[in-house]
Amino acid sequence: MRGKKAQNTVRIIGGDWRGRRLPVADEPGLRPSGDRCRETLFNWLQAQLPGARCADLFAGTGALGFEAASRGAAQVTLVERNPRLAAQLREAMLGLKARQVDVVASDALAWLRDAPPESLDLVFVDPPFEQRIGGELLGRIRTVLRAGGLVYLESPASRAMPEPGPGWLSWREQRLGAVRMQVWRKTAEPA
Repeated sequence: MRGKKAQNTVRIIGGDWRGRRLPVADEPGLRPSGDRCRETLFNWLQAQLPGARCADLFAGTGALGFEAASRGAAQVTLVERNPRLAAQLREAMLGLKARQVDVVASDALAWLRDAPPESLDLVFVDPPFEQRIGGELLGRIRTVLRAGGLVYLESPASRAMPEPGPGWLSWREQRLGAVRMQVWRKTAEPA
C-alpha cells in the first residue's frame, strides 16, 4: 500500500455517494482500484450503468461495486471470500443505506456456479494481482452475463488477463501505470 490515505480509505468518485469514503483493511493482496482507473472505467461504462445488474467479484473494499451503485446500477452483488472484508463491506453497505447492494461471503467461482444464467449486465473482475484467473471463471462469467453484457478485467500491466475466448469482443483496453484495464462484451453466440 502507498501512503497513509490509501491504507485507510478509498473515495467513491461519482454519483449519489460522490466523495464518501470506504474503509480499506490491512489485508495481504488487498489493492483497491485507484481513482484514475475507476474514473476511466466509469467514463467508459456511463451509458451502461443505469438500471444494470452487476457483480463485483473479489470485491475487497467494494470500490468498483459501490461506485457502480452510486452511478445508477439497479442491483450490485459484492462477492468476497475473506470474512473480515465481507463484514466490512456489510458495514459500508449499511452506512451508505445501499439497498441495491448485496454482500455475499463466498468464493467467486462458487458464487458464479449458483448464479442464474444471463442474470447480469456487468461483472467486475479485479483479483489480487498475484492470483491467476483461469478459463473456468471466465466461462462461468459468460454463462451469467446476458448477450451484450460486459466483463471488466483488471490485471498488472506486465501480465494481461487471458482473453475470454470465443464469444467475446474486446470493447475497451487501456494501460494506466502498473495496471491493465480490459472490458470485453459478450456476443450473442460464441464465434
